[in-house]
Formats: sequence, C-alpha cells, structure tokens
Amino acid sequence: MAASAFLLIASYMVILIVLARPLGTGLVRLIDDRPMPGLAGFERQLWRVSGVDAEPMSWQRYLLAILLFNLGGLILLTVMLMTQALLPLNPQQLPNLSWHLALNTAVSFVTNTNWQAYAGESTLSYFSQMAGLTVQNFLSAATGIAVAFALIRGFANRSLGTLGNAWRDMTRITLYVLLPISLLMALFFVSQGTLQNFSGYVDLHTLEGVKQTLPMGPVASQEAIKMLGTNGGGFFNANSAHPFENPTALSNFVQMLAIFLIPAALCFAFGEVVKDRRQGHALLWAMSMMFIAAVVVVMWAELRGNPHFLSLGADSAINMEGKETRFGILNSSLFAAITTAASCGAVNAMHDSFTALGGMVPMWLMQIGEVVFGGVGAGLYGILLFVLLAVFIAGLMIGRTPEYLGKKIDVWEMKMTALAILVTPALVLLGTALAMMIDAGRSGIFNPGIHGFSEVLYAVSSAANNNGSAFGGLSANTPFWNLLLAFCMLAGRFGIIIPVMAIAGSLAVKKIQPAGNGTLPTHGALFIALLIGTVLLVGALTFIPALALGPVAEHLQTYSH
Repeated sequence: MAASAFLLIASYMVILIVLARPLGTGLVRLIDDRPMPGLAGFERQLWRVSGVDAEPMSWQRYLLAILLFNLGGLILLTVMLMTQALLPLNPQQLPNLSWHLALNTAVSFVTNTNWQAYAGESTLSYFSQMAGLTVQNFLSAATGIAVAFALIRGFANRSLGTLGNAWRDMTRITLYVLLPISLLMALFFVSQGTLQNFSGYVDLHTLEGVKQTLPMGPVASQEAIKMLGTNGGGFFNANSAHPFENPTALSNFVQMLAIFLIPAALCFAFGEVVKDRRQGHALLWAMSMMFIAAVVVVMWAELRGNPHFLSLGADSAINMEGKETRFGILNSSLFAAITTAASCGAVNAMHDSFTALGGMVPMWLMQIGEVVFGGVGAGLYGILLFVLLAVFIAGLMIGRTPEYLGKKIDVWEMKMTALAILVTPALVLLGTALAMMIDAGRSGIFNPGIHGFSEVLYAVSSAANNNGSAFGGLSANTPFWNLLLAFCMLAGRFGIIIPVMAIAGSLAVKKIQPAGNGTLPTHGALFIALLIGTVLLVGALTFIPALALGPVAEHLQTYSH
C-alpha cells in the first residue's frame, strides 16, 4: 500500500508540473498584456463593440471595477434563483428558491466558494445551473486570476502607478484560458460517461422492482469549469462521488489535475514576469512540500482506520465509510487534500465519514488560508501575503528593512498584509462561537458532542476561506445558517481582495532596488523553510485551540478505549 501511495502522489505531481509549465508561459502573455497571435484585430473590435476602455487603471479603479462587476453578478443571480419557476429549461417544474437560500447560493458562487445548502438535482433547474451557476463559475475564477495578475504587476512594475485594466483582464482570462480548457475537459468527461443533455428525469424500475428516478442534465459543461476554476459546486448533491459527474478512475484523476492546474501555472508565470524563475519555483516547492505532507497524513489516518471496527468483527480497520469503492482509500484521500488545499470544495468522498485526523487535515488546509496551491489566483496572492510576512520577520531578525524582489516592504504593506491574513481566522472563530452560542445555530447540528462541533467549525472554515466543501451532518438551509455563511463568504473573499489590491498599488509605484550583500535571498531552501514555518505557525497559533476541542479530542476519544 505504501508503494501504491508513493506512485499515486508522485505521478500526480509529475503530470501536474508537466502540464502547468507551458500554461504558465501562456499566462505570462496575458499578464504582460500582449496581444494573442492572430487575434489582435478581433480584440480591437471586441473592445470597440463592448465599449471597454482598455486604458491601464490605478489600483482603486481596478478594485472598484472588480467590486461592481461582482455586485452585479450577485444581484442578477439572486433574482434568477428566486424566479426560476418562471424561466425556461425547467422540465421538472422545480419551484423558486427562498430568499435566504437564493442569497446564500448567489453569494457562494460569486465568491468562488460554491457552498451548497441544497441538493442540486431536486432544487435547481437546468437554466439556473447553466445560465446562473456555471456562468458565475467562469466569472468568479476570472476575478481571482485578475487580482493575482494585478499583484504580480505590482511586484514587477518599475515605478508605474497602474495595474492593468480589470475589464480587459477578466475578458481575456475567460476567452483564452478558462473557456478553451473547459471545452476540452467537458468533451473528455462526456467520453467517460458524464451526462450532457436537456432530457427530463428518467423513471425506471430496478432489478429489485423498486421505482427509481435518474436525474439528467447538462453536467459535463459545469463539471469542467467547476474543477478548472476551483469552484467545486456539484450538479448533483453527491458531487464528484456521483457516477454521472465522475464516472471513472481516469475522469477522477483528470478532475484532480484540473484543480491544481492554474494555481501551479501561476507560480511559473510569476517567476517569469518578475524576471527570476527561481522565485516562482520557491513558491511551488513550499506549496508542494506542505501538500505532500498533508496527503500522507490523510492516507495514513484512513488506512489506520477505526480500531472499533475490529472489535465488532470486521476483517480490517481501514476506513472505507463514505468512500466510493471505485476510488478507494488512496484516491479519496488524495482528492480530499487537493480540494481543500485549493479553494475547490468538490468531493469524491464524504469528509464527515473520515477518521478524526483524516478529517482534521482537510479542515486545517482551509484554515491556513488555502495557500497550498489554493484557488485560481487566490492561492498565489494568498501565499505572497505570507511571503511578505516571512521577509518582514526575517528583516526583524537581521535588523534590516524587509524587501522582496527589490521592493521595500514598509508599514503600509505590513498593515494590509496583517489585515488580509487575519480576516478569515476572525470570521471562522467568531462565526463558530456565535453558532455554538445560540439556539438557531445549535439546532442545525445532527451529531451531538465533539463531532457536532467539528461539523460547525468545518462549515464556517469552508465558507470564510471560500472552499465550499462540507463535513455534512449539519442542517444549514435555515435563515440563520444561510445568512451567517453568506456573510463569511463575502467577507472572506473581498476582505482579502481589498488589502491585496492596496498592496499591489503601493508596490507598483516603488522603484526596484538592486540587490546588495545584505539582501535576503528569497529563492533558496532557507527561505522556503522560513515561508513554510510562517504559514504553519500562523495556522497553529490561530486554530490549535479550536481543533483541540473538535477533531483532536475525537481522535483521543476513539483510541482511549
């Protein structure tokens, strides 16, 4: 089993790097705002017809465009979900969503979270899934990547006060990256057996004579961008554990690759744009080392399983509860670590059924800010915040003004960095405390005791960090939970984007200083270790008390008998 685990992790990482490298080179052209070969005329006509002013923007204008664009999407999607019974492509005649569920769902998909307090096949029409959720999957992913582009330009620009054009960036990202790759992936998923149709649901009788209704729908088109854009919202309630979404072991592997593809490619692109590939490689090394360690712990915990199984006469203690037999322990554990390291939230196994430690690792990967590859764009600007914190700590150690890539990191940047890093821990801890204090929060917990607390902590962690996966066992479709989690999703998304854009604007006007004898190298093994230590230390100091009350206590309880 150890050899199989090693081969699975190694093959995944090798194929990921091989695919991400050329994509990173392609992203450089977009970051540098160079025309695509043969498409310059098309772009000029597109900007003219759409009325887009392609002039570079200050960080304030760029941020305002991002905020207004997402606000418009939020309003439109909320209205669409509250009126879906009046809209076309609704063969099952599904009713409108309640105002609080519609608001929660709209916030979820606009913020790239894709938290789902509903079962897709019994709640949403095809029109809502396609014109509403799938469209926002593209646009929220483009938003995250555009913010990352702006921050990269802030580091790379030489005393320029602009960060590019938000409308131009989001349009080009969607047209040249997200759409073509999603199209290829959707066709591949169809070839594997993923559904893609507009048929009504099919009633049939099983071999046992029981009537069963099989849901249909345009699944493959949503599945592709759900993974590529690290969105995670499933067409069906079972998400990627459903055979109509994820039918084969090969489709499962491709889905896992798609989640990390753009986050890894952005690391390569970052190195090329700042004219030092070693910087991008350092970020990739730090992310990869934390990720591999997390995967190993989850696999070990699930293979070790639950000792109570043996006492009840089972043949093995390994924990197959909540997992698809066609994927098994190793693929389920790898998928769980990938989807929570990135802000994806797709699942091919039920995390609520993992062992205490096996479930704690995905939870903690979210809580450290999802900077281990992370979401598209969000992972890169998240890890760069920790880079700034790491160089600040190193500067304090050696008594020098901290700098990164030749740009001095001053008080303003550190204030914004601290704000961005502390937003999500505050939301998680305060949100969990609020839910546990009042009846409206506690009434949604189906599992009493330690595990019920873990479910609440996981749900708020998932929302605040824009992941979207759930432990389960929590009745979250109530006004209290829908509004609490909607607020956490909004604040967790834009509470980071706003200070990140402020940092980008501040860096963009600074001159690049030449490296000297006292300059801290930020590409070697020492800095990679410092960066990993900074991420882990912040996560440990923030969340260990809460984790001790949940999964740690549950683990000790399991092995105390």
